[in-house]
Amino acid sequence: MSNTQDEEVLQQVEREVRMREGASKLLAACSQRDQALEASKTLLACNTRILALLTQLQRMRKAQILQRAGRRPSEEAPPCEGTVAVSDLRIPLMWKDSEYFKNKGELHRCAVFCLLQCGTTIHDTELVLVDRTLTDICFEDPVLFNNVTPDFQLRVEVYSSCVEDDFSPVPVGPKKASRLGGSLGCSSGKKIRAAFESAAVCGSVSGGRDGRSASVSPPLLPDLFARGPKYHLLAHVTLRLHHVHNGFKTHDFSLTASEESPFWLPLYGSMCCRLVAQPLCLTQTVLSGPLRLKMEEEGVWRNIFGVLRGKSLDCYQSQEDLQTERKPSVQISITKETTVSESHLCLAVHLPTGEATHVLAASDLPRWILALRHHIFSLAEWKQCAEDLMKMEPAKSCSSRKSLTVKPRSLFHEIVSPCCPTEGAAPPDLSLEIRARLWHYYKERRDSHKWN
Repeated sequence: MSNTQDEEVLQQVEREVRMREGASKLLAACSQRDQALEASKTLLACNTRILALLTQLQRMRKAQILQRAGRRPSEEAPPCEGTVAVSDLRIPLMWKDSEYFKNKGELHRCAVFCLLQCGTTIHDTELVLVDRTLTDICFEDPVLFNNVTPDFQLRVEVYSSCVEDDFSPVPVGPKKASRLGGSLGCSSGKKIRAAFESAAVCGSVSGGRDGRSASVSPPLLPDLFARGPKYHLLAHVTLRLHHVHNGFKTHDFSLTASEESPFWLPLYGSMCCRLVAQPLCLTQTVLSGPLRLKMEEEGVWRNIFGVLRGKSLDCYQSQEDLQTERKPSVQISITKETTVSESHLCLAVHLPTGEATHVLAASDLPRWILALRHHIFSLAEWKQCAEDLMKMEPAKSCSSRKSLTVKPRSLFHEIVSPCCPTEGAAPPDLSLEIRARLWHYYKERRDSHKWN
C-alpha cells in the first residue's frame, strides 16, 4: 500500500466530514419535519462511511507493517472483480387485524430507510413514511457496488424513526469554537492529521495516548442526534455470493428491536430483493492478439486473431473481422472445468467431458497461458454468477430519486458546496470513535517512520 492510497482515503474522509458539517447545519436550522428527517439520515450515513474508511486505513497500515517486516502477501493473483446490484427491495409488514382491517388505534407512523454496505462503499436508499396503510416497504431503485470480489459481504441495515405529528424546530445552540474546522477545508492529508491529532490529544480520546480506547464504541454524535429525529437499527442481513440469484429471492432478517420500541414496525422477519452480479471476466475482454490454431481436420496451422472474453475464446480470421463485428470462424468454449497445458511451445485447451482439445501457438505464449488459467480460476470463484450474464439495471442518479423534501433545492444544498468551506468554519466535533481510530492510525504511521 502506498502513501498515495492513504491520501485518497483521507480525501474521502474529508469529503464525508464536509457533508456531515452541512447536514448538521441543516438539522439545526430545520423548520419542517421532512427536512429534519433527511438531515438526520444524512448524518447517520456520513458517520457510517467515515468509520468504514477509517477501518480501511487501519487495514492498509497493517499491510504496510507486514510488508516492511518481510511478510509479503500471497503472489497468487486474486480472481477478477465484478459488479453487484440490489434492486426491487421489499420488506413485508404484518399489522394486527385491529390496526389494518378495522383501522382502529393510534396511527403509528415511522420514517424508514436502508443502508447498504459492501466494503467501504455505502449507499442509502430514499426515505419512506410507513404506517398501517402500507403492507410492504418498497425500495425499487437499483443500488450498484463496483470493484467487488467474490468473497464480498453486502450488509443491508433497516433504520426506523418514530414520526411525531407535532414537529417543532429545535432552537439552535451556540456554535462551538473548534480548531478542526479550518483544517478540514483543505485537501492536504497532513492538515487533516494535525487537526484530528490535536483533537485527540486535547482530551477527546479517553485512556491516554496509547489508542486503546479505540476498542470502545460510544454512541455516535450524541449531541447532534439529540437535536433532531433519532434513527434506530430495526433489522439487518448480510448477503454473500451464494445468495446471488437471477431473480427474486427471500432473505431472513436479524431483528434488533422489540414491539415495545417506539420505532418498531411489525416485520415478517424477512425481505425480498433481486441480488445479481456481473464478473468482469464476463463483460470485458481479458486478452486479445494474434494466435496460430492447429486445424485437426486439415492437419495445418492457421493464423487467427484470438479474443478471450466471457465463456469462449473467439478466433477471427483477422483483426478487421473483429472490428466489423463479424462472427468468429472458430469459437472455443471456456468454462470453469476447462484445463490448460503447455507442450512444445504450444498451448492445449482441454474441454471437459472428453470433448475435443484445441492446440494453439503464440509468440507471447506464457502471457496467454497465464490469462487463460486466471480466467478459468475467476469463472470458478464466481460460481453461479459466471454461468450466464445476469441482467443489471443502471443505478439511478440522486436527482431522480423520490424524496420527502418537495423543494428541488433545499437548505442542505445551499450550505454544502463542492468547494472548500471558508476559513474559520466550525463543524461539530467528530465522535470519540472516529477520532480514536484516526489518531491511532497516525500514531502507528508516525512511529514506523521513526525507525526507518
